[in-house]
Amino acid sequence: MEHNGLFWRRFGHILRDGGGYSASKWCVRPAVKTGPKEPMERRQFMLGCAAAVAMSPLAARAGARPHYYGRARLVDAGGRPIKAAELPSERNFIFHYPFAGTPCFLLNLGKPTRPAAELKTASSDTYRWSGGVGPAHSVVAYSAICAHRMTYPTREISFISYRAERTPQNRFAHVIHCCSEHSQYDPAEGARVVAGPAPQPLAAILLDHDAATDALYAIGTLGGEMFGEFFSKYEFRLTLEHNGHAHDPVRGSCVVSELSEYCRQQVKC
Repeated sequence: MEHNGLFWRRFGHILRDGGGYSASKWCVRPAVKTGPKEPMERRQFMLGCAAAVAMSPLAARAGARPHYYGRARLVDAGGRPIKAAELPSERNFIFHYPFAGTPCFLLNLGKPTRPAAELKTASSDTYRWSGGVGPAHSVVAYSAICAHRMTYPTREISFISYRAERTPQNRFAHVIHCCSEHSQYDPAEGARVVAGPAPQPLAAILLDHDAATDALYAIGTLGGEMFGEFFSKYEFRLTLEHNGHAHDPVRGSCVVSELSEYCRQQVKC
């Protein structure tokens, strides 16, 4: 129909591009010329508006969805695959994913995690974390960038790590604790914030476990990614630390190291 074509000529570029427009600003029924030709049918108009809303930025904020990157096998320094059943429990391991400059924790908690956790980002987007992987459902991975001030492990020092024990500054055991401002996260519940000023959980690193070989693969993230802010804040430092390759996407494999071997000093608090 002529007026259906008019709608797409006027607004089709916004639907295609997803555009930066609020649907309420432009989803208005176009004027219908009087004359012998029929106006746009109501049903066609409503379908057009529904499609526009579904593709608008507002609709995308309904919930945090997984962000899939390249599939990368977790390997040791010699290139041998990390086996979930052989990963020592309650020790800190580190790898970099999905970029060469973004550190992550790999943890075997020694017991099954909760099967699921309902969580929320700092922007109030909800998401569901589906628990640990491996034979005992005890292996988890998270971004090692603190959600408060983006403290992260470097080769020189780490203020953030997993702590199995309580301390005077850490009233919870079995948490990831950042000593910068004492944000604490429960890795058995999707890195839910249990103490401190962090506004959201650590972003989860999605792991795929191959039951036939016991191998582990990083495949994406879930939750509040902070990579853009992280690169912006530490651009110069990361350039030096990674020889100009901090932004490079990780492909094929990730080298896993024990945190005590990766950095010279771990701050305990």
